[in-house]
Amino acid sequence: MRYPSAADFEAAARAVLARLPEVFRRELEGVVLRVEQFASDEQLDSLGIEDPYELTGLYEGVALTERSQWDSEGLPPVITLFREPLLAEMEETGVGFAELVRHVVIHEAGHHFGLSDDDMHALEDSVGD
Repeated sequence: MRYPSAADFEAAARAVLARLPEVFRRELEGVVLRVEQFASDEQLDSLGIEDPYELTGLYEGVALTERSQWDSEGLPPVITLFREPLLAEMEETGVGFAELVRHVVIHEAGHHFGLSDDDMHALEDSVGD
């Protein structure tokens, strides 16, 4: 069995973003999408996570709901998927590649919008497979 590559993860994540409703896609245009093998020590420390396999995705940036007109543009927000933890979760749970990527991408994109977990689940349901 061939495991999905970083490029496979990125393509699947971009496909999820492309299926979001237009209002969400427009607001996500400036968000950078990355795929890394694991979270960095700094990323893990900032979240109080010791085991790098516990973090499958991360949103880094200021949520739209928390921005003010005085916020400088600065660095763009970033959504990162962590390949090795995602592969491990696929193996442990039996959840399919596309379904898992959809779940993580929508969850992290939800942070950009300041959505609640319930809102994220509703958005994920609206995207489908």
